[in-house]
Amino acid sequence: MHECALGRLADTRAERIQHFASGQAFGEQAVAADDSSADAHFALFCNLGEQLRVDGESLTSLFGFRRMMRELNRTLELAPDHLDALSAKGTVLTRVPGFLGGDKEKGESLLRHVISREPAAVNARLSLAKSYCAGGRHEEALAIAVKALDLAQSLHRVDFIPEAQQVLSQLRSQSAKGN
Repeated sequence: MHECALGRLADTRAERIQHFASGQAFGEQAVAADDSSADAHFALFCNLGEQLRVDGESLTSLFGFRRMMRELNRTLELAPDHLDALSAKGTVLTRVPGFLGGDKEKGESLLRHVISREPAAVNARLSLAKSYCAGGRHEEALAIAVKALDLAQSLHRVDFIPEAQQVLSQLRSQSAKGN
């Protein structure tokens, strides 16, 4: 998970790719050493997913997406209450089209569940805010994004502060257009 976090903080595309590739290699080694480790599968999922996001959140590789989802599903098979994996699953379900397995309502439900179990879940809040905004629930989205940024700052989650600021800025801009 360390390389995945470093990759999120990296300044350049090349640095991000390097960290995520390294994290993928570590994740593959960890899974090979212990296939029953939910954390190993989740670390591999994280790095595979971030590699797909490097050039935007478009799905550049159906094979890469399927492999990423296998690792996420294996994590949840091994540890059904793994909150980071539940948050990731909720995020994927809200963002992916239905023909690829997306389910916005189920995804939002998972994200709300994660937030109820882990009040400091910054990433789940950001994903829920984005989904609510896409569904026209701008005021709720804005409140959730404000809370996410407050949490990221108070918890010194430097890996989430820029994204929280960006999401909040986008939501405020969209809210202003709607008024």
